[in-house]
Amino acid sequence: MALIQVKNLIKKFKDFTAVDNISFEVKEGEVFAFLGPNGAGKTTTIKMLTTLLHPTSGEIMLNNYSPKTDTDKVRKSFGIVFQDPSLDDELTAYENMEFHAVFYGVKKDLRKSRIESLLKLVELWERKDDQVKHFSGGMKRRLEIARGLIHHPKILFLDEPTIGLDPQTRNFLWKYIKEMNKKEKMTVFLTTHYMEEAEKISDRVAIIDHGKIITMGTPAEIKKKTRTNSLEDAFLKLTGSIIREENASTKDQMRMRRRVWGGSRR
Repeated sequence: MALIQVKNLIKKFKDFTAVDNISFEVKEGEVFAFLGPNGAGKTTTIKMLTTLLHPTSGEIMLNNYSPKTDTDKVRKSFGIVFQDPSLDDELTAYENMEFHAVFYGVKKDLRKSRIESLLKLVELWERKDDQVKHFSGGMKRRLEIARGLIHHPKILFLDEPTIGLDPQTRNFLWKYIKEMNKKEKMTVFLTTHYMEEAEKISDRVAIIDHGKIITMGTPAEIKKKTRTNSLEDAFLKLTGSIIREENASTKDQMRMRRRVWGGSRR
């Protein structure tokens, strides 16, 4: 069963087409990597999937709900870890978790046990009463993932979740995510610039560039199609080696996301 269905999706910002008529499906329990250079349309697509942007045209169904007409049901279906930190630094780890649990309507009798279980899983239970502003980058990422799972979502969106982390923390996060994927049959939709991560963890990969999906398949299929030995080599062959800069529309969307979903209260 497809938990994410996208058909002829288009998003324009004035005269700029950020997402240009893309279609794909992600199955239940699948780990799906959505890859592309800076400004390719990845983040814009995630914003539309997670109700933060309305498409110019096209159709989206997530867990059999439409982000346009069933916003609350869609939001309850997924957890998300943003590219930029979105925790409240002035709250403790436990308070961040509890606030998110209340926001998602987790019943009071479940909150305490679920928070304790998740904080122990990401090895932060001993720091539950510490303010997040004292946490390292890796600790914050682990807390964000725990927070994103508090309501037992069917889908977990990960937008560059391991950027800036050391190899040990990156390895810990992917190990935990794979365990949750298998245990809960949780669908994972991720973006990353670490191609070795995508090749190792993903069931299927889509590569987007200039708003269009240029290839899709398993890492092995894409390597075979491009006659390369690694997903990174395939990625570079398909998208080129010119360094891309983040476009203005992406920066505007990031600012908008912080207003909608919150972050530091300062």
